[in-house]
This record gives sequence, structure tokens and C-alpha cells, in this order.
Amino acid sequence: MKYIDLHCDALTQEGVLQVTKERLVAGGCLLQCFAAYVGEGGFARFCTLADAFDGMCAREGYSRFTGGVPRTDALNAMLTVEGDALCGDAGRLDALYARGVRIMGFVWNTPGSLGFPNFPDYAGLCAGRVPPALREEERGLTAFGFEAVARMAELKMLPDVSHGSDKLFSDVASFKRPFLATHSNAAGVCGWARNLTDEQIAAVAGCGGVVGLNFCADFLSPDGSAAGQRAALLEHAKAIVAAGGEDVLAIGSDFDGIPPNPYLPDPSFMPRFLEELAGAIGARAAEKAARDNVLRVFREAL
Repeated sequence: MKYIDLHCDALTQEGVLQVTKERLVAGGCLLQCFAAYVGEGGFARFCTLADAFDGMCAREGYSRFTGGVPRTDALNAMLTVEGDALCGDAGRLDALYARGVRIMGFVWNTPGSLGFPNFPDYAGLCAGRVPPALREEERGLTAFGFEAVARMAELKMLPDVSHGSDKLFSDVASFKRPFLATHSNAAGVCGWARNLTDEQIAAVAGCGGVVGLNFCADFLSPDGSAAGQRAALLEHAKAIVAAGGEDVLAIGSDFDGIPPNPYLPDPSFMPRFLEELAGAIGARAAEKAARDNVLRVFREAL
């Protein structure tokens, strides 16, 4: 079963990669999204990573995807953005679009010019002073963030609310156009602030978007064993479908941004997972989650 993965961090990972061309081919990947995670580097960091993406595509023979229908005779690659690449300058959206970006996230785990993240105190979380379930509910998009979302609609660029606060989520949803949570799970199964509530999943579905299932073990279950992670992945998938319907589930692995999941450590293990997903939610729903839901969003929104 061919699949689309909405998020990986291979562009910024150093050392041994989870995502390689050989593993993508072995896993049956149709389209892999590669995130330009800009961190504190802003637009200059984005430009460096966009150059790296172009070089990777040329070196590996990836077909660069910016809309339409992915090639079936090639492994497709799409450049996305994670974090604040704009740094207060809306004109940079046009530059991102010109480099092939069609999906843009607003924040990572710290605030920026566009808005605020899931965690109200990320430093406190890392130090163990605040629980991972504590959610940022009050601060959302900034005034500049609202301006950026409006311009993204004009460009036909998809917003990504992963890492965004609850208020940022509702602010983006208020535009009533398709948006994505490229790598987010179900808070009803595991109570991390990075996961979406049932109401949020339903809101993504109501706007015609998708939620990409994240393979990060911490976001899935306290049980870190392979068996526990397998069960959790399927429970999160079923919960997302229950909250938003079978048209909302997608894949957003977060490979190379997370430690290897003991059940699903790299893309070559995807066939086994998709077979088990079909057993859990049905063959047609699994095909939708693997690729068809994302293809629908791309066809309608880009």
C-alpha cells in the first residue's frame, strides 16, 4: 500500500538517519514531506535548508512535488516549514512559495512572531517543573500571524497547526478553510499537550483537513515497549477516526525528529503497520489514511 508522510526532520538531523531513499522505497512511500525546521535561524536558516532540500532531490533522484498529482513512477518529495521562518515579514511567504513550500507551521515549542506553542512553559517542561499535559489555552496567533494566514489563503498554502496552542488552533480554524495537523495524535488516548482533543480533530475534519499520526513514543503511550507502541498507534488511529471520520486520518511520522519507535523505527516498517491499520479500521479507511485523504486535500486546496 503506497503512503504519504506529512512530516519528517531528515533535513536537520545529523548522524544516522531514519529516513533514507532505500527505506522509503522499501516502505512503499509515494510522497515524503521534508520539514525545514528553522529554530532560531529564521528566514536565513530556511534558505539554507531549502538549498539542502534541492541538493538532496538532485542527488537522490526525488521528484519535487508542489501540487497536482504525485508521480507514480518516482519517489516524490515536498518541502515544508516548521517554525517561524517569516520573523515578522509577510513578504517572505512569497519567497517560501517560490521555493516550493505549500505547507507551513507557525511555531515549534517556543513563541515567535506568528504565535504561541502548545506548551506554555517549555523550559519548565524540560526541567520537570510542569506536566506535559499542561496546555497553552490563552495565547494564539499574533496580529502578524492572522495576516500571514490570510496571505497563505491567497497563495493556496496550507497552514499546519502542529505545535500550536489551543488558541492558535482555534484562530486558524476560524478561517474556515482546509488546514493540517501534520504530526499530532489524540489527547483522548494520551494526554500530552502536543496531542489534539476530540473537538479539535472534529474541527480539522470540518474544515476539510487531515491529522497526521505521529510516531513519537512519548505522545503515544507510557508503555514504551514494541507491543505497547503497536497497540497505542492503532488506538490513536481509531480515536482520530472516531472523532473526525475516516477522511481525517493521515500519516505524519516525525521520523528523524524523534527517537526510533521500538515498533516502527523507520519507513521500511510501514507495510507491516499499514496492514495492521487495515485490520483495525478497515481496508478502505486505511488506504484513505495512507494517502487518499492527503491527495484529496492537495487536490482541493493547493
